[in-house]
Amino acid sequence: MNPVLVTGASGTVGSGVVRELVAAAIPVRAAARRVPDGAATPGVESVPFSFTDPDSWPAAFAGVHSMFLMRPPRIGNVRRDMLPALSAARDAGVRRVVFLSVLGAQRNPLLPHRVVERWLDTSGMQVTHIRAGNFMQNLIGVHGADIRDHDTLVVPAGNAAMSYVDAADVAAIAARALHEDAPVAHAYAPTGPAAITHTEIAAVLTTVLGRTIRYTRPSLPRYWLHAGRTGMGLPTTLVTSTLYTLARFGVGAAVTEDIPRVLGHPATDFHHFATAHRHAWDPRHGGRSVG
Repeated sequence: MNPVLVTGASGTVGSGVVRELVAAAIPVRAAARRVPDGAATPGVESVPFSFTDPDSWPAAFAGVHSMFLMRPPRIGNVRRDMLPALSAARDAGVRRVVFLSVLGAQRNPLLPHRVVERWLDTSGMQVTHIRAGNFMQNLIGVHGADIRDHDTLVVPAGNAAMSYVDAADVAAIAARALHEDAPVAHAYAPTGPAAITHTEIAAVLTTVLGRTIRYTRPSLPRYWLHAGRTGMGLPTTLVTSTLYTLARFGVGAAVTEDIPRVLGHPATDFHHFATAHRHAWDPRHGGRSVG
């Protein structure tokens, strides 16, 4: 059986895809800039890989027919820094690509995800776009230090609601699209069970953590100043600014039934997620997540 290539295998979604494929007894080639833990895991072959390093491509693509694709946050210019690698993957024999995109990308030419989607749609490969809602895990990663250390949620979304989704649910859908023989959709839009505002998120965190978490509702300029002070990095600042600005216009609030339809169980709600991962926001535990 040919291995499935998982790019970003050490990341939040990529590592989940690896786990799902291993559980389904599908051989995995786990690719990341740094060789991820899992080299000793049965069924997992780990290889170093970078979209901008052509020398890493042959070993990653050899014998691969299916690939999970994600855009590294550090890559902003996808035409220059991603598309050549994808062309090489197609030439090496990759036939199916499952791409981790974002909710509403098909209507937003400003997002780098849309550039990748358009290239894939004309590549001749079988493509499934996973247009996910904003990840609950971003509240641990991108925004976690503010919550953990300062009891604040700093997001420039105003009163907008967003359909936050658990990355574990997204990974499960992606894995199904990678290995199931049955036809899969051209695109899925996995979301949480409801769109929630950041005021509501702060209220849930206040209840779960037992201390007051305040949503600061920064303007976009104040968010940029905050991002600069905290070392967020320009690519992440640009993408999050775009997503939260679009959220103010209703983009990102859609709720779909893709998770229960594909996986056969309800999408994870934020209260359940926050309870399972509460130690990620506890300064006494150094931000370690559980569950």
